[in-house]
Amino acid sequence: MLYDIAIIGGGVIGCMTARKLSQYNLSIALLEKNSDIATGASKANSGIVHAGFDAATGSLKAKLNVEGAKLMPNVCKDLFVPYKNNGSLVIAFSQEEMETLQDLYDRGVRNGVPGMEIIDRQTLLELEPNISPNAMGALHAKTAGIVCPYELTTAAAQCAVGNGVELFLNCGVNSAEFKDNVFVLGTQQGDIHSRYVINAAGTHSDDVSAMIGNKCAEIKPRLGDYALLDKGRGSVVSRVIFQCPTKLGKGVLVSPTVDGNVIVGPTTIEIEEKNNSAISQIALRDVFKSAQKAVPSISMRDTITSFGGVRAHPTSDDFIIEPSKENERFINVAGIESPGLASSPAIALYVDEIFRSVYDGKLETKPDYNPSRREPVKFREMSEQQQIDLIEKDPAYGRIICRCETVTEGEIRDCINVPAGARDLDGVKRRTRAGMGRCQSGFCGSKVMEILSRELGIPINEVTKFGGNSKILYERTK
Repeated sequence: MLYDIAIIGGGVIGCMTARKLSQYNLSIALLEKNSDIATGASKANSGIVHAGFDAATGSLKAKLNVEGAKLMPNVCKDLFVPYKNNGSLVIAFSQEEMETLQDLYDRGVRNGVPGMEIIDRQTLLELEPNISPNAMGALHAKTAGIVCPYELTTAAAQCAVGNGVELFLNCGVNSAEFKDNVFVLGTQQGDIHSRYVINAAGTHSDDVSAMIGNKCAEIKPRLGDYALLDKGRGSVVSRVIFQCPTKLGKGVLVSPTVDGNVIVGPTTIEIEEKNNSAISQIALRDVFKSAQKAVPSISMRDTITSFGGVRAHPTSDDFIIEPSKENERFINVAGIESPGLASSPAIALYVDEIFRSVYDGKLETKPDYNPSRREPVKFREMSEQQQIDLIEKDPAYGRIICRCETVTEGEIRDCINVPAGARDLDGVKRRTRAGMGRCQSGFCGSKVMEILSRELGIPINEVTKFGGNSKILYERTK
């Protein structure tokens, strides 16, 4: 089959772009090298919707961050994804850092960020009583927020697939050539032919662009390790807490999540291997020491899990979103590091504009295009009467599988059977939070495996944790 568009990369950028372009009467293939979407940087970041004061004025980062932050609340509303506009604070501990706050404020004004103010120690402690009394003040950005990065990604993918996008998993691109006016992409699943290509391959976007003869940028991977704290610590801060940034990034943050936990991190480690997200416990200890400077009561003992993600840092220090100089039908969306998540709705619009400018035909919008998805059941958020009514209609919602997060059999069944549904344990985890709690799948994992086996029609020993060879059971022993 000849596709009109092939989108390489199933992270938040690829999926949000697929959602946007699925409004057209075009055939679109979304290619992801792993066993599920949202398995790279999109599952391993802080979930911060940055206000937009950090990026250099005039950069694409600054423009798309500010626009994306404005768009995010409505996008999340359309996709039934939790979003919270809780604001952020950049803490200063010296007069020199107070001057840095003024620089950030001035840059934010130039970037068009509304709702900023520099506050003193007293006001800061009134807003956040658990902040260190050694703080001198803070930059308060009221438009910042938080979102679940992997739920946003999976929701966008569900919307895109629901509108006709064909999702190919385990479909990494190994080669690309332009032949007879068509791109031929050599993948793990054979050749895929497409008239246009959108390269949203994350840390590998430079490698993919080089396949057609023009390396769009040089990507230097940076590893970031995070720790997730128990919900019992969820009220330690109510806003995103930053410290003054350094040349390597925004530094260590302490932030609530939309699901009631607290996230601490990240490290910033320049690495050579783009697929190496191994966690360093030594580096995590340093993260907590840094975090305790701002929030002294934060403790590593409250950690329920830790994880790492690799960011696609471009040497140009800006997003690269443009048609390839080699072939304008090949659109690079590369070097998308922080604030990529916050920028993602605006990036999708920007790519849409570029695509429309290079497309050689007449674009028709589907009359039945749906920018949403079916609203997922979230049993834990329902009132008692709503829960009773739901169980009467379908008893599967009355069987609690994950007790830490109150996730039911009905929710797990649903997340497997929706468009772009879960195919493994981690896929269920990202879509429902089953296994996200204090026991980290210790009690519910086996039950989730049984449901996956039943719904996918596969033997239970074929169920994996995250695809590939990550089997949990191998053979019956008794």
